[in-house]
Amino acid sequence: MAKKSKRGTAGGTGKKTKSGVRAGAAKTKTRAQPARSAAPKNVARARPKARATAARKPRHAPARRHPVADQLARNKELVLNLYHKLIGEKDYEAARQFMGPQYRQHAPYAADGHSGVAEWLGKFKAAFPHHRYEVKRVIAEGDLVVLHLHGQNGPNPFGESVVDIFRVEDGKVVEHWDIIQAIPESAANLNSMF
Repeated sequence: MAKKSKRGTAGGTGKKTKSGVRAGAAKTKTRAQPARSAAPKNVARARPKARATAARKPRHAPARRHPVADQLARNKELVLNLYHKLIGEKDYEAARQFMGPQYRQHAPYAADGHSGVAEWLGKFKAAFPHHRYEVKRVIAEGDLVVLHLHGQNGPNPFGESVVDIFRVEDGKVVEHWDIIQAIPESAANLNSMF
């Protein structure tokens, strides 16, 4: 009579069957291996590096300064200050600080130089004490600043579209041109002059 076989052995021969220990080892091996993902091996390694790099970078990098843009911004501010004092407040003496030692005038209604501006402003203030303006655009390029304005309460009932051009030299306004167009009661199109 054959001996009773132990579980996993065939007839007590000591050989293990597939259903015995070998099968258990195969199951253990399968359980021990992690599930493989479709991602390449280097992705898992790259993540810690990416985190470390991100941690070193500031969240908001400071804005870079551009000398040309800074100069254009200063020129715009200078011209707007001049215009506010000269035309808005109608105060030549307050505006004079923004003007260079020489002031060249191209507008046909004012004499050249500082005395020409002062004389014209006195007449303008007397004739239109309630004149005001609204800045629509400020454009700067090189040493020029252009203002596009809506003049109101001046010589024309619907106001004026004004383009003033100023030249800046050594941080002061030294030259002026302008173009003034009366706003008509009606226009051939529905677009504004601004």
